[in-house]
Amino acid sequence: MKRLLSSIPAFPIVPSARAAWIAALAAPAALVVAATAPGAWIIAPAAAAALLLLVLLDGMVAGGLEDVEITAPADSEIGNPVTIGIVARIAGGGHGARAALSCDPRLAEGGQLSVDLTRHVEGWHGTTHPVPMRRGTADLNRIWLRWRGPLGLGCRQVERDLEQEIRIWPDLSPVRSPALQTFLRDAQFGLIARRIRGEGTQFEALSEYEPGMDRRRIDWKASARHTRLYARENESERNNQIVFAFDCGQAMCEPVDGVPRIDRAVSAALTASYIALKGGDRVSLFGFAGRPELSTPFVGDSRAFHHLQSAAAGLDYRFEEPNFTLALATLSSRLQRRSLIVLFSDFQDPTGAELMVESVGRLVDRHLVLFVVMEDAELTKISEADPSDLDTLAMAVTADTLARQRAVVLQRLRQMGVNVLEAPYDEIGNRVIDRYLEIKRSGAIG
Repeated sequence: MKRLLSSIPAFPIVPSARAAWIAALAAPAALVVAATAPGAWIIAPAAAAALLLLVLLDGMVAGGLEDVEITAPADSEIGNPVTIGIVARIAGGGHGARAALSCDPRLAEGGQLSVDLTRHVEGWHGTTHPVPMRRGTADLNRIWLRWRGPLGLGCRQVERDLEQEIRIWPDLSPVRSPALQTFLRDAQFGLIARRIRGEGTQFEALSEYEPGMDRRRIDWKASARHTRLYARENESERNNQIVFAFDCGQAMCEPVDGVPRIDRAVSAALTASYIALKGGDRVSLFGFAGRPELSTPFVGDSRAFHHLQSAAAGLDYRFEEPNFTLALATLSSRLQRRSLIVLFSDFQDPTGAELMVESVGRLVDRHLVLFVVMEDAELTKISEADPSDLDTLAMAVTADTLARQRAVVLQRLRQMGVNVLEAPYDEIGNRVIDRYLEIKRSGAIG
């Protein structure tokens, strides 16, 4: 996307850093002259006036801005660099042009970008590559341009308002990865347009038993009738309902390696959703914090995957405690049949997790629940630190206590029949896919 800004005839002229250094170095000399030759005091103001005149003349000779062009994509993905280009055309050429951009903090930390421009035949060019760390719409608000005159004493500075937006979407690079595309092309649950036989629970056909087959698949009644061994071929279930539920509360908004947990979860869920749609299942998204924030209808066609992507982009960051009781009760009331609910959440202490455990326990009565939580690498690092002093020892003991309490909560969930998945943030996507396929093969959803 390009934005062309016209210039204004009058530009402010400001002294450069070189002029400031000259004035600073000349000040002691002026004091020495005033002390040794009081009658020559006029030299100091005359020199200051001459320097000011040189600054003004140098700034005037620097030339005016003809136009500036900003090039930026309309859409980007979290964690992926965004290329923003600047082209400035300055009458007379100018020297040492630089640019600064004011933007939304989603796009760059602190909301500021600095760009060094390089001179070309058609003008001054420069690019910057910020990496957005939060989803949403990032505005480019304002641009400042500065360039020097030939003496390097005076600079011209221009300020312009911008009206440009960059929509930051969830990261879908795992979906486009060659490894996943190869998996989709070759795996049983991929793009092959045939019935999936050999696993699952829905009976499809009988075939003569061959060495190497699972003996548990032998149909003994049919084998007795035909006086030879026959094995059952089952069809893997399709049209299952898969719900990816996101806790958008305070704990999930904390960053992991610079990216909030909720964004790691969204990327993993969308990748698994793509696999599920290709496997013939139906997918829905559900998000909540203090109250339910998002609930999409079930999507059953991979061609409608962009609807899930757009809905996931609307999940906001809520720095509040999630209401599991209200959210999961609302979700359960909307599901008319047994479904697989993949819940991405986190917790900081067992007291805050108590309501979560109770609410998840109610879901298990009717649905299959996969609870996904990311390993707290920071907590592990603190607990394993060398206790070189009392402060470090106290932190290590506290971190170890929190880790044990965390393990107790996860164990309670497992004892209630919840399928718990805890993995590092950079492995969470693949682990969710593996667990989903494992559950699907077992026929436990329907």
